[in-house]
Amino acid sequence: MKNILFFLLPKKDVVFLNVNCSLKFALEVMETNDYSSIPIISDRGKYIGAVTQGDLLWAFKNNPHIHFDNCGKYDLKDITLHKKIESVRIDQPLEEIINMAKHQNFIPVTDDNGTFIGIIRRQDVIDYLLSVLQEEDQYQIG
Repeated sequence: MKNILFFLLPKKDVVFLNVNCSLKFALEVMETNDYSSIPIISDRGKYIGAVTQGDLLWAFKNNPHIHFDNCGKYDLKDITLHKKIESVRIDQPLEEIINMAKHQNFIPVTDDNGTFIGIIRRQDVIDYLLSVLQEEDQYQIG
């Protein structure tokens, strides 16, 4: 069975946001990349959570003082994150990653200090599982 590093998309290749970025910037990044959720990290590189499109909609709905014209004045740290996107440490068993991928589009990966080092995409986990099934089918047929 593969090691978790096999699936890791490193931080340098991941779109993520700093907790101090504005809501407007977060909206623009989501729109530009066509993402529904993006990891958030602290100034020190620690994984904090992930902002979703829903979080931004709830921020506008529940805070009448926030609207599109002034959302550049509010930061991600000013809103509530409603969906908990769990992270894993680099040494987590692959079985746990597969289980988490059932519920999350991506799984943030941290080192032993909680520093964000990248993500594992659900798509990559599914592709791996499909390749395992195909190998088993070929072995049984051949």
